[in-house]
Amino acid sequence: PMLRRGAAATAQATPTLAEVFSPVAMDAAASGFVLAHLTGGSVLWVQDRLSRREAGQPWPPGFGVRVEMLYLQVGKPVDVLWAMEQGLGSPALSAVVGEVWGDAPALDFTATKRLALRAEAHGVAAWLIRRAAAPDLSAARERWRVASLPSAPDPQDMRAPGAAIWRADLFRARWRAPADWVARYDRRDHKLRLDQPVEAVPE
Repeated sequence: PMLRRGAAATAQATPTLAEVFSPVAMDAAASGFVLAHLTGGSVLWVQDRLSRREAGQPWPPGFGVRVEMLYLQVGKPVDVLWAMEQGLGSPALSAVVGEVWGDAPALDFTATKRLALRAEAHGVAAWLIRRAAAPDLSAARERWRVASLPSAPDPQDMRAPGAAIWRADLFRARWRAPADWVARYDRRDHKLRLDQPVEAVPE
């Protein structure tokens, strides 16, 4: 179903594979958007070497997300996919996140199909962050483009940046209609909120 204005984003009934593309490769919006979906438990986060070098390592406490992160850096995209598959088979994990830089040949339709089916079979959510990549054929059940918008004002200091705000474009989805939203993470309720259609944001 479509989310209403101001509604909190809810996870799918069956955990599956979602992809998040970053229009600006080094924009932290993609990582923040994925972190905002993580609701707790233990999370395996796997980065290839280029993703770690160009985008940095995720740090949930700095974002306010309450998860236990198991972090793994590997050399190549194929290693990211292998580690994700292994993690998705573990009932101890609530989610598995992988970051792959560029259009890696190993990341084809078959690879994404394997991740989606494994996530659904074991009930573990899978997120794949794609930087400097084109949205080629994929079996991901949801595909997002996420980019930073100007942050909200800080309530304690109007001259300082406040909470992060993103443009979140769901351009392909199996269980709900595609749409384009302004998204933010509500630290008080620990929920991602899709507040309004992006067209409502003044240029």
